[in-house]
Amino acid sequence: MNEFDLIRTFFASQPVTRDDVAVGIGDDASVVKAPAGMQTVVSTDVLIAGVHFPPDTDAASVGHKALAVNLSDLAAMGAEPAWFTLGLTLPGVDTAWLQEFCAGMFGLARRYNVQLIGGDTSRGPLAIAVSAYGLVPEGKALLRSGAKPGDRLYVTGELGDAGLALKHRRGELQLPDRDITAIVDRLEQPIPRIGEGMALRGIAHCAIDLSDGLLADLGHMLEASGVGARIHLDRIPLSAVYRAHLAETGWDLALANGDDYELCFTVPPEKISALEKLKTEFPCGFTPIGDIEAETGLRVVDEAGKPYSFKATGHDHFSSGDAKRTREAS
Repeated sequence: MNEFDLIRTFFASQPVTRDDVAVGIGDDASVVKAPAGMQTVVSTDVLIAGVHFPPDTDAASVGHKALAVNLSDLAAMGAEPAWFTLGLTLPGVDTAWLQEFCAGMFGLARRYNVQLIGGDTSRGPLAIAVSAYGLVPEGKALLRSGAKPGDRLYVTGELGDAGLALKHRRGELQLPDRDITAIVDRLEQPIPRIGEGMALRGIAHCAIDLSDGLLADLGHMLEASGVGARIHLDRIPLSAVYRAHLAETGWDLALANGDDYELCFTVPPEKISALEKLKTEFPCGFTPIGDIEAETGLRVVDEAGKPYSFKATGHDHFSSGDAKRTREAS
């Protein structure tokens, strides 16, 4: 099977077609049309076997996650997904693997009505590059630079399960079968908080998705906004599985491991009641974990109000420091 046969067989025919795509796969470039009054939001991520996922990860999960991490960025901007492109390098053509990969990727694409409109394929080590494009009303995108002193700080969902599952996969922690079954999808098939991000438009001052860990990503938000924050350790939302293993794992997985793909956002006091009315639109839930402060820097305190000393600070691809969490998958 040559490259063009591969594209025709696995990617040209797909379950999502949109009216705003004039030219999709099959030409030198795609042609799309954004509605009047809307801005286009663009996100790109690269996933590499052995770095972002273990090489033996099932193909459906790889396909799902490759798209999900980009859609999570769109969610953090309050954007509605529309289109995506795919760059794929493969060591060879494995039709069974490709069928499962497409099932995972297009299953998620169907869920959010996002159409594949182009890309490229090549021979090489397994790597997937996706660019996702979303739409947001002009001037309404949520930015990481909008946090203000006095804002309440929130996160969606629960934190740390992806890190817990990765620790199990590495053999660093043995979880009972029922526990790993309950949390493994948080690592391998995360759900981007698209509806939640769109609902936050006009309510949140600021948002970011938690890909590199709460401490690291919140740090990016605070730096961009020129503010600080105080978060309360006992308010960090944890799953029942994580709480069952808290004594042996500690808090650092929830604070710094990453791969949670939840949203961290700030809401001004006058909008908190409006947020509370949206609970039915947040099936994953949301939890207030602290407040934005004028003094720069991030302060984490325990339930007694004393500073909590954390060892890990989040993922950095190019850091070699022992204090940094690494996402390399063995």
